[in-house]
Order: sequence, then structure tokens, then C-alpha cells
Amino acid sequence: MKKGLILEGGAMRGMFTAGVTDVMMENGITFDGIVGVSAGAAFGVNYKSGQIGRAIRYNERFCNDKRYCSIRNLFRDGNLYSKDFCYGEVPLVHDPFDFEAFEANPTEFHLVCTDVVTGKPLYHEFTGRDDHEFDWIRASASMPLVSQLVEIEGRKLLDGGITDAIPLQYFESIGYTRNVVILTQHAEYDKKETTAMPFIRLLYRKYPALVQAMEVRHLMYNAQRDYVNRQEAAGKALVIRPDSPLPVSRVEKNPARLREAYNIGRAAAEKRLEDIRNYLS
Repeated sequence: MKKGLILEGGAMRGMFTAGVTDVMMENGITFDGIVGVSAGAAFGVNYKSGQIGRAIRYNERFCNDKRYCSIRNLFRDGNLYSKDFCYGEVPLVHDPFDFEAFEANPTEFHLVCTDVVTGKPLYHEFTGRDDHEFDWIRASASMPLVSQLVEIEGRKLLDGGITDAIPLQYFESIGYTRNVVILTQHAEYDKKETTAMPFIRLLYRKYPALVQAMEVRHLMYNAQRDYVNRQEAAGKALVIRPDSPLPVSRVEKNPARLREAYNIGRAAAEKRLEDIRNYLS
């Protein structure tokens, strides 16, 4: 029996996920594998490195810093979240990511990107420092319209949430049979087609497969949500989600709201702690 942890994205809604995962780490809950999408990958790496509190700590500290996230960054280098600051200074200088602990932990860490040429999800097992450092994480979290394409090994990549927002089926396909799924949307959420499609068609006109994937993204998401619900009802997945919409925007700059979303995640995990232990045992 392989135990898996699936982490949905959602930009700063990921503070909910960070709250859940910190409580699980504090209580010694381990997994054979983790798969993260977008913010789920960016914050989920801290589970494998064992760095409790790191995600909320640096986001609270830098959410208002123009070097971290700003329109200025978008005009300067095409990334709302700065490539050099978010994936360079923060994890290497200001709040160091523990690569040694990450690489020593036998837990597999997978992430999802979107190949903009094929319009298909690309799954990758991220192994650490020598695996393009933080480029795979950055690719998984590079939101369309506000991020440059990330090129790795000849592939052009963007946000994994475009093509596989909740990769439960992927983890099941590679042998994970006991899965905990952390969602950042409440149970009644129904994704709608983005109103930004005219801009997406214009900006990504050279990548028709990506445009097509974006056109059906809401249908993909809702189908995956329904699958997760069916697996949960059948006892084949344990799902943790907020009870109502989280009090944060995707690019939240209020540290108090980030902390509130984080605390909601902590409360959700503490409420389900015995369920999680029993399910994984």
C-alpha cells in the first residue's frame, strides 16, 4: 500500500494547504509520495524537507514587498512573482530551503506542469538541487498571462493547474492507493470559463494546443472535482477542504489574511487528525 498526498494549487489559497501540512508534519504523519500543482508544489516541497512553518513565514514577510510580487516585476521581466527574488533570494538567502533534508528524505516528490506546445500535463519527479534547482517548481507555479514561459530540457512550460489541477488519477495510475487530497476550494465551488480568454488567445496564438486547454480548463477542473468526490464517497480518498471560500485573493498582499487562511487550514487538519491517522493505517 503506497500512501500519497495530493496538493491542489490556487496561488495564495495555498496558505490553507500550508496550515494543513504543518499540522500533519507536527504530528509525524508521513507519505510515500507527494504530488503538488502550482502553489501546491511551491509550498509542498517544505513537507519533504520537513520545514514546518516556512511557507507562511516567508509569505507573511514578503507579500507586500515589491521585489516579491508586483506589477513592476511584470513589466520588468514578465513575471508578477519575480523569478530572481522568489526563486533565488528568498529560498537561498532570506529563508533558506533545506535541500539536504529534501534530498535525504526517501519520499517521492512529483509535480505537474503544462507543456504549452502539446497542451498536455507534464509530470516530473523533482529530486532536488541538481534537478534544475527551483526551475521545475517555478514552471509548475507560472500562472498564464502574468508569467514568462519556463524552458527546461527543450520544453516550454506553464502552470500545471491548466491541465491537471487535482492529480489524484495520476497518482493512482502510478500505484498510490491510499491518498489524502488537500483542496483549496470549498465543496460547492464550480469553476467557470475564464473571462480572460480573448487575452489568452492573443498572447498564446503561437501555441494553439495551450489555448485549447485553457478553453476547457473549467470543464477539466469540474470533472476532476467530481472524481475526487466519488473516490471520497467510496472510501478511496480522504479529502480536506475549506468549508467556505477562503478570505484571500490569488495574489493576496495582506499578511493578516494569509495568516487567517493558514489558521483555517490548521483547524481543518486538527479536526480531521484522527481520521487521517486511521485512514493511512
